[in-house]
Amino acid sequence: MLNREDRMRKILSQRLSHITVIAEAIHLRHNLSAILRSAESFGVQDVHLIRPKHMKGSSAARGAERWLDIHAYDSLNDCVDRLKSQGFQIWVADLDENAQIPEKIPLDKPVAVLMGTELTGVSEEARSCATGFIKVPMYGQTQSLNVSVATACILYALTQRCRQKLPVPYLSKNRQEEIVNRWLRRDEKNKKSLRKRVEVMQEKLLEPTDGEDRLD
Repeated sequence: MLNREDRMRKILSQRLSHITVIAEAIHLRHNLSAILRSAESFGVQDVHLIRPKHMKGSSAARGAERWLDIHAYDSLNDCVDRLKSQGFQIWVADLDENAQIPEKIPLDKPVAVLMGTELTGVSEEARSCATGFIKVPMYGQTQSLNVSVATACILYALTQRCRQKLPVPYLSKNRQEEIVNRWLRRDEKNKKSLRKRVEVMQEKLLEPTDGEDRLD
């Protein structure tokens, strides 16, 4: 059985550098949480969040994000400019008539999938910066999916295709090492915090109640 550090290293060795997600002003926390879980589960390390004006920086979902690198921005332009400078294509999830299914998206360059809001979809600002549009093919009466479900479908298809590329675009060894060291430092900090809480609880248990003598 792998120890904790070895498991971390194994997971990171399968993380992809070629796929990322942009969540444009996701207002419902359960949707954001589901998007983060999907990204982590499919081996995507970086997620980019455009904060709604009412959302504070600490309001991201708890859980899977502990294993992700989450980048928060106050504007979509800042996010897109950064990703384009890193060579990413920006594929906007939308039911545009020219939208491509995930199996047809070119992977010669890194892909950022931009997901819109729950009610109104992607903004005109997002449309204007798109390399192209991406959609989930559907064959039933229902012609739209929840934003978190659509994200999961798209990420599954794209990450599967990435893992069939040679060489597979995994995170660099230097990036893996930087992340695992950060995770280990966090683990050690959490252990120290837990030990401190246990010590405080033990001290309280030894404190005498009214009418009792202190134990010596």
